Amino acid sequence: MFDLDRWQEIFSSIRSNVLRTVLSGFTVALGLFIFIVLFGIGKGLQNAFSEGFAGDAKNLIIFSTGKASLAYKGLQSDRNVTMNNSDYDFLINADKKKAGPSSPRYSANLMVKYGKESGLYQINGAEPGEQVIENRKVIDGRYLTAMDLERKLNVAVIGRMVQRDLIKNGSPIGKELDINGTMYKVIGVFSDDGGDRDERHITVPITTLQQMKKGSDTVNIAYITYDDKLTPDQAIKYGDELKDKLKARKSVSPDDENGVRVWNNAKNMNDTFAFMAVLTAIVGFIGMGTLLAGIIGISNIMVYIVKERTKEIGVRKAIGAKPSGIVGLIVQESVVITVVSGLIGVGIGVLTLSLIGNSLEEYFIKSPSVGWGAIIMAFIALIFSGLIAGFVPAYRASRIKPIEALRTE
Repeated sequence: MFDLDRWQEIFSSIRSNVLRTVLSGFTVALGLFIFIVLFGIGKGLQNAFSEGFAGDAKNLIIFSTGKASLAYKGLQSDRNVTMNNSDYDFLINADKKKAGPSSPRYSANLMVKYGKESGLYQINGAEPGEQVIENRKVIDGRYLTAMDLERKLNVAVIGRMVQRDLIKNGSPIGKELDINGTMYKVIGVFSDDGGDRDERHITVPITTLQQMKKGSDTVNIAYITYDDKLTPDQAIKYGDELKDKLKARKSVSPDDENGVRVWNNAKNMNDTFAFMAVLTAIVGFIGMGTLLAGIIGISNIMVYIVKERTKEIGVRKAIGAKPSGIVGLIVQESVVITVVSGLIGVGIGVLTLSLIGNSLEEYFIKSPSVGWGAIIMAFIALIFSGLIAGFVPAYRASRIKPIEALRTE
């Protein structure tokens, strides 16, 4: 391995056969390059799908109502179905062991003023559980508490963009906003991974907003999270059971999909996991195919190289070279070409993913990348293959008698 003469022979052989060396190395570099880019793009797709679920809690079930599309129990079709506070309480108490942080929501778009600034914002009446559901981070002050709801206080938690639009300078905590003619004290500021749109929301106690709306007890949406320990199938069953119970409570036909609507994240996660599993399998199959193509390519080229050097091997054996020395020389040359070419393929592949960056985000490919573990494993596989590719033909050639090797055309 550390024989200087052998290394000189290897580099002399490479310099004398540049085209042959480039061709053998090209298959290795190309195989690793395609492998890295494909797996990187696959990871980018996974990142995009994961981000799509990052805005809200992953274990979320959303209930809403609309117009009944079917007549049922003597009630006409095309009637409005509405939820109220008691319906929300019914849902969260139906199976307390499975329910997690939850919140009703009553929303309205209202004019908000602060000094000379004003704008139309979505005002959400909610409970403290909304913070967990919306995945919000309090960056100043605090969020709603049970006491705020019980006392029906005129307090508000504003999104980061609301602060930027209206209050601009200084801390907004303690300042008062005019919401549709009623003054609300700002108690907190939140950021939301959902982006600027979600950060232009204002949350107030649902009891306060309902009171402001002439004592209404209407609930637009019921957000209910389920226990993280539930499997996707159990969570889907839980959501379906709640939907059936709510339909029965609101006298909506079991076959009516408009009167009571349910969005269960468990179903989306199930579909996403299935899609990602198929996608990963396809990318893995193609990636392994490119590596296999590289292995076959270098194997074929090494067979050709050994055949081309048969006379040289005969001369070496005639002057006393041992078979192990001949095999070692060819294997070492094969490994050197594989390692150098592999490093070039890895470098170009990683650079390509870096240059792609988020430029393919519109195609749902975000931050494509490949873990070094996968790269190292693929690299080792190619080196091992290069070793085998050089060893097999070299071993066969080393067993040829010198006189037969010298007669080879």
